[in-house]
Amino acid sequence: MQRASTEDRSLEDYEPYIDGQQRRAIRQHADSLSDLRVAHVNSTASGGGVAEILRTLVPLSNDVGIDTDWLVMDAPAEFFDVTKAVHNGLQGDEIEFTDAMRDTYRRVTEENAAGLDGSYDVIVLHDPQSLGMAATLATQLPETTLVWRCHIDLTAANSAFLAFVRSNLDPIDRVIFSRAAYGREITGIEKDVVHPAIDPLTRKNRPLSALSDGGTEATDLEAYPFDPDRPLLVQVSRFDPWKDPLGVVEAYRTVQQSVPGVQLVLAGAMPDDDPEGIEIYREVATETADDPDIHLLTDLPDAGINAIQRGADIVLQKSLREGFALTVSEALWKETPVVATDVGGIPLQIEDGANGYLVDPSDLTAAADRLALLLENDERRRQFGERGREMVRERFLTPRLVSDYLRLFSDLGAEFTRRG
Repeated sequence: MQRASTEDRSLEDYEPYIDGQQRRAIRQHADSLSDLRVAHVNSTASGGGVAEILRTLVPLSNDVGIDTDWLVMDAPAEFFDVTKAVHNGLQGDEIEFTDAMRDTYRRVTEENAAGLDGSYDVIVLHDPQSLGMAATLATQLPETTLVWRCHIDLTAANSAFLAFVRSNLDPIDRVIFSRAAYGREITGIEKDVVHPAIDPLTRKNRPLSALSDGGTEATDLEAYPFDPDRPLLVQVSRFDPWKDPLGVVEAYRTVQQSVPGVQLVLAGAMPDDDPEGIEIYREVATETADDPDIHLLTDLPDAGINAIQRGADIVLQKSLREGFALTVSEALWKETPVVATDVGGIPLQIEDGANGYLVDPSDLTAAADRLALLLENDERRRQFGERGREMVRERFLTPRLVSDYLRLFSDLGAEFTRRG
């Protein structure tokens, strides 16, 4: 495994975004955990929501006095083929889980666990990719508390893949979900709920006027292939069947009939741990090749995503399954209204008819109707945007996430002794 590098972060920088209760809780818990040593383990240092969260959570944890590392697994391409299948199976795909897939998963996770350098009081294993490390780690570090942080909605999981997850949970001391409902099929283990959060100070979320440290050419909307003066719909998501990009295209085509000149941007990263992404991208590119007002943009810098989310008239999140969807909070933080599906963690962020609209994932007509309604009502878009930003400020910013993790660590044990 490799230690991921992070930029320095100071909790003082977040003072405008911390309320008094959060500030007191962070300081109180941090003081009681000053000897704690923590590692977060995941499968990639870039390209996904988990990596984005850890890029801020880890340095801020260090800043408040919790000795924290971020470790990224070493894995070959075939491992990510397996874990993508596991991810899809846990979201409900009826696919086969073969012995060869199990063997690849077991071999890679055991090798990574055996290669862990150092000892920790708490190790947080993120998502299915790293869960298989638990048994080896429990043997190597018997005094270490092991936490599995599941970012996936397990409510409709394929039974074979759910059984596989359960079979790896025996050494785990605590499981964290984004919603309580996600853990209803997991029994015999203590569970906690922690909502994800966005960092208001990253290049993706800061005001564009604050991006003065280079790379700001990505914020110039005139440089993109769409026309910033015409109505613009945007979905920011990896190219993944669960994000339903073809459904987005279909909803856009319906809106096009009533809102002349509307354009669509599908912007997505190509993460190292998602081998399916390029196939979905090619499928969408083929389907949309004859429409000059549909634009597929890949691997944009964070400043570019920031600018596009701000420049959009509406952001979509038409997921079929969704653990949380940080892109919803990102858009709302920028006062851009969102039309999204009523799945997973999205309803935690959108109050239907107040800061956006929620629709059934299978109802393309409803999605198109809500999009057209907002595009034709400037005042409603403004009101939704203002309410959305305030909701994110209250519930889904980084300081609250730091406080939640410190509370969890305090709950796991009042006394930790640093080892190693």
